[in-house]
Amino acid sequence: MSELRANRVAEQMKKELGDIISRKIKDPRIGFVTVTDVEVTGDLQQAKVYISVLGEEKQKNNTLLGLAKAKGFIRSEIGKRIRLRKTPELAFEFDEAVEQGNRIEHLLKELDDSER
Repeated sequence: MSELRANRVAEQMKKELGDIISRKIKDPRIGFVTVTDVEVTGDLQQAKVYISVLGEEKQKNNTLLGLAKAKGFIRSEIGKRIRLRKTPELAFEFDEAVEQGNRIEHLLKELDDSER
């Protein structure tokens, strides 16, 4: 039962985080961010937020720094929007799956072009 609840909380957090990051945070270091996934532990104490950022490596690192700096504000906003006894601790990480998918697609396209 707790896994189902954790999944529901994760989906709600994903939706709210996207809104908070795009509308509420005014840090110039934070670029165009997409929240791709949120994983919440079964006890709802910690949440891993996976993000995708457009731009080069420097922009990505600056975005991660800006989000880390705004973590307290983001957590308090989540607490206001989602009714939980305790708001989970947030940890931001890059979602490598998007880049890997793009790389695989590029390699498959190269293979297809070389066969012609």
